[in-house]
Amino acid sequence: MPKGYWVSVYRTISDQEKLAAYDKLARLAVKAGGGRVLVRGGRVAAHDAGIAERTIVIEFDSFEQAAATRESAAYQEALAALGDAVERDFRIVEGIG
Repeated sequence: MPKGYWVSVYRTISDQEKLAAYDKLARLAVKAGGGRVLVRGGRVAAHDAGIAERTIVIEFDSFEQAAATRESAAYQEALAALGDAVERDFRIVEGIG
């Protein structure tokens, strides 16, 4: 079964405190949903129209598990804490079987 991935690229971060509150809650939601953080920040080499900003990649056992975790009450609480503190590109993608 193909795995599912959350991929987030942060275009701007305007409130570090809200982001820190989100991070604490999101980590708990991701762990509860069975997610594993593969990339969290670190060095980025952006090419073409890419953005050399904070990038997060989280792996789940399936696309469905990744989508369900995004919709979970725990992750919705994390999103509420984040509010308008960031502008980011967030997507859920399916891996190759």
